[in-house]
Amino acid sequence: MLQLGLVSAILADRTFEQVIDFVSEKNFKCVEIMCWPANNADARRYAGVSHINVEALDDSQVAYIKKYTADKNITISGLGYYPNPLDPDTEKANVYVDHIKKIIKGAAKLGVPVVNTFIGRDPQKNVAYNLDKFKEVWTDIVKLAEEENVKIGIENCPMFFTNDEWPGGKNLATTPAIWDKMFDMIPSATLGLNYDPSHLLWQMMDYTRPIYDYRERLHHIHLKDAKVYLDKLNRVGIMANPLEYHSPKLPGLGDIQWGKFFAALTDVRYRGPVVIEVEDKAYEGSPEDVESAILTARNYLNQFLG
Repeated sequence: MLQLGLVSAILADRTFEQVIDFVSEKNFKCVEIMCWPANNADARRYAGVSHINVEALDDSQVAYIKKYTADKNITISGLGYYPNPLDPDTEKANVYVDHIKKIIKGAAKLGVPVVNTFIGRDPQKNVAYNLDKFKEVWTDIVKLAEEENVKIGIENCPMFFTNDEWPGGKNLATTPAIWDKMFDMIPSATLGLNYDPSHLLWQMMDYTRPIYDYRERLHHIHLKDAKVYLDKLNRVGIMANPLEYHSPKLPGLGDIQWGKFFAALTDVRYRGPVVIEVEDKAYEGSPEDVESAILTARNYLNQFLG
C-alpha cells in the first residue's frame, strides 16, 4: 500500500549508484533523489546535493538510470530541489525557477511522477504580497508541469529557523489557510503537497487534519518528527525563532503520534511514497551515525507498514 523510501540528501557524499545500492540493500522501495545544480553555492544543511544532474540527461543517461533502478527494484518517488523561487533578489530567483523547470522536464524523461520543492518567499514582505508573487512566478511553472504530466509537491516547511530567515521565513506554503489561497489562485490539480507533519506540530497545529482535507493534493509524503521542548517554549514563547524551542527528530523520537498519522493516510486511501527525511542533529557525528539514523527510522516505521 505505502512505499517506504528515503530522501537522498542525507547521503550527500555518495554517488547515484551508491544511493540506489544502499536503499535496495536496506529494503526500501523508493528514494527521493536530490537534483541541485552542479557546483551550486548553497551551503545550507542538506542543500546542494545532486545525485542526478538533470542538465546532463540525454537519452543514454535516461536509459541508464531507468535500468539501474529497475535492476535494483527501486523506484524514484520524486526529484527534489528546495530553493527560494520568490527570493527578493530577482537574479537568484530566476536561476532557481529555471532549474525547477529543468527538473520538471527531467522528471518527464525519467518517468518520475513528481517534483518536490518550495514555493519560496520574500521573508521581509507579508503573506498577501507573497501570494501575488506566487501567482506571477508559479503560473508558468505549473503550466509546464501540466504539459509534461508531472506533479509538483510543495513541502510545507516554513524555512524559518534563525535570524537569517526572520521574520517571515523563506517558504510561503506553511498553513492550510495559505494553501487554500494558493490553490484558488492556481487551481490546477498538478500543484499539491509534499506533506511533512513535523512542521505543523511545532507550529502547534493539528498535523493529521490536512491529510483528510487535502487528500487529493497529497502528491508525496515526508516522514520527519519534531520535538518541542516545553521548558524552552515556556521561556521564549512562540514568537521566538523556532529552533529556540524545537528540534527535528527521527520518526519515533519526537512528539508525533505516528499511529494516528498512518491511520489518517489509510483512511483517505493514500497510495504512494512515504519517505524518511533525516535531519536529526543527534545522528550527524559520523557516517556510521547517519546509517544508524536511517535504519532506526526504518525499523520504527515498519510497524505501520506491514
